Amino acid sequence: MSDTVFVLNGPNLNLLGTREPEIYGHDTLDDIAGALEDRARELGLAIDMRQSNHEGHLVDWLHEAQAYDARAVILNAGAFTHTSIAVHDAIKSIRTPVIEVHLSNPHTREEFRHTSFVGRAAKGSIAGFGALSYMLALEAAARF
Repeated sequence: MSDTVFVLNGPNLNLLGTREPEIYGHDTLDDIAGALEDRARELGLAIDMRQSNHEGHLVDWLHEAQAYDARAVILNAGAFTHTSIAVHDAIKSIRTPVIEVHLSNPHTREEFRHTSFVGRAAKGSIAGFGALSYMLALEAAARF
């Protein structure tokens, strides 16, 4: 097992910091990556942070995480959380543990956000703590 944790981000997360900050906060994805990299170093880990607005990239990267023998995947699939059987199946098809992450709490939002295909396949889920959700997921990944 490598000491790398893949951090995969789905659609619209490239707009963090400016997109609905009252819901998602003011931290950018770069801010989150910097904080994760700092903490990962303290834990003896490395971060491979990626973002795409395309579902197939997330599927490919999940497969790559297994091929790389990554310690874990932290996955914020964005809207694909609620729609993507392909991402669900990709998680189920790999041995690498996947931690689902959300900045907001989907269960306090619109009804369509209450279903998580990612969560049904992931080892665990962390939601509702803003950027801290990623840090909590990294702490969990360090213990695998």
